[in-house]
Amino acid sequence: MEELVIRDADVVDGSGRPSYRADVVVDGGRIVSIVREAAQAGCQRPTARRELDAEGLVLSPGFIDMHAHSDLALLRDPDHSAKAAQGVTLEVIGQDGLSYAPVDDRTLDEVRRAITGWNGYGDDIDFDWRSVGEYLDRLDGGIAVNAAYLIPQGTVRALAVGWEDRPATPAELDRMRQLVAEGMEQGAVGMSSGLTYTPGMYAEDAELTELCRVVARYGGYYCPHHRSYGAGALAAYAEMVELTREAGCALHLAHATMNFGVNKGRAPELLALLDDALAGGADISLDTYPYTPGCTTLAALLPSWASEGGPEEILGRLSDEATAERIRHHMEAVGSDGCHGVPVEWDTIEISGVSDPALGDHVGRTVLESARRRGEEPWTTARRLLVEDRLGSTILQHVGHEENVRAIMRHGAHTGGSDGILQGAKPHPRAYGTFPHYLGRYVRELGVLSLEECVAHLTSRPAARLRLPDRGLVREGHRADLVLFDPRTVAAGSTFEQPRALPTGIPYVLVDGRFVIEDGRRTDALAGRAVRRTPA
Repeated sequence: MEELVIRDADVVDGSGRPSYRADVVVDGGRIVSIVREAAQAGCQRPTARRELDAEGLVLSPGFIDMHAHSDLALLRDPDHSAKAAQGVTLEVIGQDGLSYAPVDDRTLDEVRRAITGWNGYGDDIDFDWRSVGEYLDRLDGGIAVNAAYLIPQGTVRALAVGWEDRPATPAELDRMRQLVAEGMEQGAVGMSSGLTYTPGMYAEDAELTELCRVVARYGGYYCPHHRSYGAGALAAYAEMVELTREAGCALHLAHATMNFGVNKGRAPELLALLDDALAGGADISLDTYPYTPGCTTLAALLPSWASEGGPEEILGRLSDEATAERIRHHMEAVGSDGCHGVPVEWDTIEISGVSDPALGDHVGRTVLESARRRGEEPWTTARRLLVEDRLGSTILQHVGHEENVRAIMRHGAHTGGSDGILQGAKPHPRAYGTFPHYLGRYVRELGVLSLEECVAHLTSRPAARLRLPDRGLVREGHRADLVLFDPRTVAAGSTFEQPRALPTGIPYVLVDGRFVIEDGRRTDALAGRAVRRTPA
């Protein structure tokens, strides 16, 4: 007898087609049969060792978070309710060009320090891997949800070139090609870049194109955090479209937003650019989170020249009065490339987390507010925080536009991604709320998307991008990564005031046929594993 029958569910199967009522039978981690209500009149209803009454609930495929920063959280926090409680059954990590494989001893420590604000330093983690394959093997030891990995181009450059602002030599480029090929062979699904983060930002387009050629040979995709989301946003999007066209590589645009005052109302221009490329045969997708503020580290706003050489060099420059004044001028008057070419507005920069608890008084305040409390200029406060927290501070950047968010999420190439940073005392609520916020706010309350459309955006579309033939749909033979939610009550519990509150209206989540959320509570199941690239 099969393990589980989910009885009388309203199945929204991920295809975008209308829902239907059915009994769904799960066994051995897969969906083994689907009996529609219309067929039940003429046959015996399926039975199983366990029956779950899903009356009033929607059954959909598990949600796929196309942009996650859980690289260490998956290992550190077996509970991982931040994602499991949202109905996320697969996360794509290794984002924004910086993560923890492939590395050697030198670059591992450098990367850990560089992205402390994203993931913590990792004192509680045994870093017993160096290659992509070894990291994926470590995930196979049992994690809350599944995870796919992108080779981080910045980490690859740090390993082959270092943190210097210069072109790679031919030998270094060969080494980077080799590292990317090895990572793809070991199971990565593609390559990411962080082109406003060091050292990835130092790569010229020709270098990136060569690495994308390698990714394309393995059927993977390129996922850039491109060179500007501000003053040069449209040109930066066009650059990525042309680069991947030249390389013959699929393109997935990370957190595809149009931010800052210069881009208010300009989402249609971005979508027209993408539509033209798609009409010409380009393979393009994108992800967004359903919120207006962004989230990154305070150090990310620094100009690239001030970030050259890695964390210790940055701290040295900040400690030198003349150099610090030059940094301030670039940030406040010129518009640093780290701040997307837009002069920083300190009243939009909210401190969301610090590595040193002694600095916790800054959290929840903008840099301008903290400066006024101290009777000093905002740059003085920001500079002190950068130095005293050793670049570990995270920020919310209140620079988005609701009309742009809604327009982009309607696009046919759109998928969902939380970009969720789980560190800090006051993280962005998207880390805990992205997927129920789509369903509650943008489907039920605003009607921006229909339920069937939205579920397709969060399930089958990302599965297609990841080339996962047995995920993303409620189909016989597919993996039983499933979510049961109440469409009348599903909502994000997280807010900017209480960012770690869990969602409502998602009582059941299954990963590989095992309940990770049952009756609204996290079980002790560690059913997730590394999801490796399907060979081309």
